[in-house]
Amino acid sequence: MNRNVKLCPNKVVQFLQKDPSEFKKEDIIRFVEENGIRMINFMYPADDNRLKTLNFVINNEEYLDSILSYGERVDGSSLFPFIEAGNSDLYVIPRYSTAFVDPFAEIPTLTMLASFFDKEGRPLHSSPEYTLRKAVESFTKVTGMEFYAMGELEYYVISQDPGLFQASDQKGYHESAPFSKFSSFRTECMAMIAQAGGQIKYGHNEVGNFSLDDKIYEQNEIEFLPVPAIKAADDLMIAKWIIRTLAIKNDLDVTFAPKITAGKAGSGLHIHFKIMKGEENMMTTPDGELSDIAKRAIAGILDHAAAITAFGNKVPTSYFRLVPHQEAPTSICWGDRNRSVLVRVPLGWTGKIDMSTQVNPNEENNSAKAPQKQTAELRSADCSADVYQLIAGMVVAARTGFEAENALKRAEEMYVSVNIHNDENKDKLAQLESLPDSCVASADALDANRADFEKYDVFSPALIDGIIKKLRKHKDANLRKKLEGNPKEMLETVRKFWHCG
Repeated sequence: MNRNVKLCPNKVVQFLQKDPSEFKKEDIIRFVEENGIRMINFMYPADDNRLKTLNFVINNEEYLDSILSYGERVDGSSLFPFIEAGNSDLYVIPRYSTAFVDPFAEIPTLTMLASFFDKEGRPLHSSPEYTLRKAVESFTKVTGMEFYAMGELEYYVISQDPGLFQASDQKGYHESAPFSKFSSFRTECMAMIAQAGGQIKYGHNEVGNFSLDDKIYEQNEIEFLPVPAIKAADDLMIAKWIIRTLAIKNDLDVTFAPKITAGKAGSGLHIHFKIMKGEENMMTTPDGELSDIAKRAIAGILDHAAAITAFGNKVPTSYFRLVPHQEAPTSICWGDRNRSVLVRVPLGWTGKIDMSTQVNPNEENNSAKAPQKQTAELRSADCSADVYQLIAGMVVAARTGFEAENALKRAEEMYVSVNIHNDENKDKLAQLESLPDSCVASADALDANRADFEKYDVFSPALIDGIIKKLRKHKDANLRKKLEGNPKEMLETVRKFWHCG
């Protein structure tokens, strides 16, 4: 038995004893027939960065086979602004590898993510998932390697303040019950996400803890494992849907809003990445040092960081978070284990000393395979992002690092060794470019760099035009300065984007 299947919490995987990548239509039909499944759901992302749902009753075997083979029609103009109402029909076709049992449905339901196709039966050129698929394919064609990603999903849970075991303000990192009020909610979310196929690394309380208007605001985080880029985006979309749906069933409010109020920790969507060749992580050299491959990818991402905010920071309140001294990046630079930089290279288990046997003396040696965990982390994005566009933008930017002759020099120029805001870095800070401070500035950055994202037909010109137009509609060029020192008006603005993404 495949050891990666044996303990998998996904009920479809358990029943079929197959890796999801091996699922076929006949497997889905057999699961439906032998597990009393009575409904099928297709889910797919739309322009508002949320999953939409189409429900099917299983009328008979022939109908089940038909929807699995041919999907169904949907109105594309109601999902995407770039599709005209006069010619709006799209097909949605299920991806069998994403199948999971709906954890909320009272009627036994099997859910799958679906892809969009146009009237000619071709993938919809500007759809979020296909854009990421094209980015991944072009990256592999240029480099001969694969781009893996994982997200850190931060969110606040809000409820009435019971006045018991008050947590320390802004000191919630890894807090435990009873000072943590929603750890049980978080672990229930994690269990459901795992059952839906999400590859979770861990969960914990985050820094943010505060009270406001007789309510407690508690920040939590669920972090995922590195997987192929499309799978990483799928996991994040399903996770947000599960967290929100479980919250309303528990009479809780949950927000992924990038910023709630001044002086309190905002919520980001940090995206880690690593570059794989077969089973080997190419981010480090054999002696554990960061590789030139990693540095090239980092340089490419940093050189396009301002434009990437157009995919990863889509609402005005995104830029309330991207301010100095709040553990959110503002300057375009990178460093090791440094939370003041835009791209951070965290600890990667590259040392030679076996720590496990030191704390477990009964173990003569550690038989576990040494993990290839080294990643790099982009810290600018938040959950207003279209996660498929965001990761696609990172993949494209990383690819340019392999196409640019000066990438390693650029990486050296943008490296900082300690906190960028320290006095000793004053001269270095003055030389570094800054991230955009508004949606309008983000749109300008994307417009200036659009050729790189449109290369190899990854991002369509129509999609880039639509993103720029939507960002500029916010007219927020001076909003951050206008609301400075005005927490009441800031909170009113935050409420407009409370459930963004």
